Amino acid sequence: MVWMDIGMKDVIKLEHGGGGRLMRQLIEDFIIPNYRLNRVEGGIGLPEMDDGASIPLDGRGIVFTTDAYTVKPPFFPGGDIGRLAVCGTVNDLAMMGAKPIALATCFILEEGLPLEVLKKVVASINEALEEVGVPLIAGDTKVVERKSLDGLVIGASGIGIAPRIVRDSGLKPGDKILITGPIGNHELALLLAREGLRIETPIKSDVAPLWKMIERALDAGCLTAMKDPTRGGVAGALNEMARKSKVDILIREASIPIKEEVRSAVEVLGLDPLELANEGVAILGVEAKDAQKVLEAIKGDRYGKEAAIVGEVLEGRGRVILETLIGGRRIVREPVGSPLPRIC
Repeated sequence: MVWMDIGMKDVIKLEHGGGGRLMRQLIEDFIIPNYRLNRVEGGIGLPEMDDGASIPLDGRGIVFTTDAYTVKPPFFPGGDIGRLAVCGTVNDLAMMGAKPIALATCFILEEGLPLEVLKKVVASINEALEEVGVPLIAGDTKVVERKSLDGLVIGASGIGIAPRIVRDSGLKPGDKILITGPIGNHELALLLAREGLRIETPIKSDVAPLWKMIERALDAGCLTAMKDPTRGGVAGALNEMARKSKVDILIREASIPIKEEVRSAVEVLGLDPLELANEGVAILGVEAKDAQKVLEAIKGDRYGKEAAIVGEVLEGRGRVILETLIGGRRIVREPVGSPLPRIC
């Protein structure tokens, strides 16, 4: 192990959880190599570093995913930590083509947390579950000493069934790239709330469960790859898809959906919207012949009305290339970390 390669020396930094290069290197170089039993035979497991794992069963794929949710503040414009836990778990299953069938949660609560806060979080979880029609069937609760945690952390796991597993590494030259909604809203909403900043047009998080939209897309055409651009944003997700698929991805800045108030805010704050986390957006690779049909299907869903075809897949070696508004081209690098910690 060469500690300097992952920028950590002998300690973990916040950047190692930011969804960028440092986090990937931490997982690839330090965590995964220490597990020799890391997948079910014939399935997808830890080495693939996809949005979930698969367990082959009677010709179908059982998909399993798990995550931890820690966000500051726990209540933010457009959502809260409870809705985030459900949507993030449902979306990880959806990104592998799996219909969610059940979820489980784990609450880690700090001593002194007001019961009213927990009541609101539980109600939000229930509302999100009912929206997507998935039951919560198991859970656990722990309480830790005061000041050892900032409020609460939620762990969530989900299981789903996929007739055909969709990987984040299945892109082929000629495929089209779709983004299902405007980018940058989630992380920017958190930043503004955390810092007490006000802008003329309020920005809300996009946190949403995407399975019903993804189901429409799967029925409409052949999806070759999927990824939700959470930590690391669109830049991180596209770089991962390009690197794993061993192709180049060309995206056109003019085609990327982004709300005007988000565009204005990031210009003032000096942020790159491509690196901001999203919680209600998916990136899809679609065979060219089906791209328009899939786009129309997505636009028929409440969360996909602003979807767009933003680019295409080229022969290459794992790069992401942005065609700028003025017609130039530049390489979109994998982010090192996240501009804002504790976002999901």
